[in-house]
Amino acid sequence: MFGRERIEYKSPEQVLLMRRAGLVVAEALRVVREAAVPGVTTAALDSMAATVIGDHGATASFLGYHGYPATLCISVNDEVVHGIPGSRVLTDGDLVSVDCGAIVDGWHGDSAITVVLEGGDELDTQLAATTERALWAGIAALASGDRLGVVGEAVEDLVDEAQSAGLNGGARYGIVQEYVGHGIGTAMHQPPDVLNYRTRDRGPKLRPGLCVAVEPMLVRGSRFTRELDDEWTVVTEDGSRAAHWEHSVAILADGIWVLTAVDGGAGRLSELGVTVAPLA
Repeated sequence: MFGRERIEYKSPEQVLLMRRAGLVVAEALRVVREAAVPGVTTAALDSMAATVIGDHGATASFLGYHGYPATLCISVNDEVVHGIPGSRVLTDGDLVSVDCGAIVDGWHGDSAITVVLEGGDELDTQLAATTERALWAGIAALASGDRLGVVGEAVEDLVDEAQSAGLNGGARYGIVQEYVGHGIGTAMHQPPDVLNYRTRDRGPKLRPGLCVAVEPMLVRGSRFTRELDDEWTVVTEDGSRAAHWEHSVAILADGIWVLTAVDGGAGRLSELGVTVAPLA
């Protein structure tokens, strides 16, 4: 079951169990996305996700993880990741990232979305869209790549193209480096790390049974971040806004499958020339 770098490789049957967890996460995020409007509190969104997860007989991955106090991570505006839901009321123009994890029969699913509320800045809309496109570029690279480092290469290339097209108003996007993707399976976070940028070390070989969470985080300014006094919420050092997208992906014998996308990723990946593999 374990290989180089203590990576947990899954059997086809185990991938199917992870798919069940992934679909619970997808449904929770669908409900939260529809409810994320001006006037709602982040605690209310958290409660909605908890209800969805419980109704499906699943368990929240985040609640109690190293003492984390909520079902979701909800990060607003300059918050990059790990924002704690509470009494904050969302307002017009907020940029909201929502991260959700669920466990079914001991197997995890993990995904994140970013939404721009009504009245949002066009540059925020472009930031969210570029981050999502970077996510799918990284996932698509898994279908034909040789080593895990292809994810970071694809993300960085996509971000460079967006900057060249002026989508950040002529400024540079920052790719957050302190927080990266990860292996996923019987634990929410496990080897290997999935970087969102190029490095000399291109990572482990891609092989069937590897399941990873790909999650680029982009900011409209400097990539540097800091943690607030709550010891969870991560914000940009310069106050620039941030976006975060994530999916859990399985590498199969015949290709890839996005475990936390309802269609397995078929729609978005087809735009990139990738056909998803049969799951069973």
